[in-house]
Amino acid sequence: MAAKKESPYACHIFVCVNDRHGQRKSCADGNNPAIRKRLKEEVVNRGWRPQVRVSQCGCMGLCADGPNVILYPQKIWFSDVSSEDVTTILSAVDGILKSISTN
Repeated sequence: MAAKKESPYACHIFVCVNDRHGQRKSCADGNNPAIRKRLKEEVVNRGWRPQVRVSQCGCMGLCADGPNVILYPQKIWFSDVSSEDVTTILSAVDGILKSISTN
């Protein structure tokens, strides 16, 4: 039987890597492997591990708006993400971590 637990992460960053191989627009049409790599590197460089985790995921249902990145459990969704948006995403994560540390 599945064990129900609370997430061990203050923020879990999901980067969609769904690839429809050119049949329709998908998140893989953007440079999402580089986006995911940079997010992972920055999480380590900023000392946010183990509070923050970066994972790749399959389709989140909105590939037409992709590439997509979502922050959980905060339900913050970034669409049409490019490598220039990584700073904005990291700023959001920083704000989340600061709000948790002041509570």
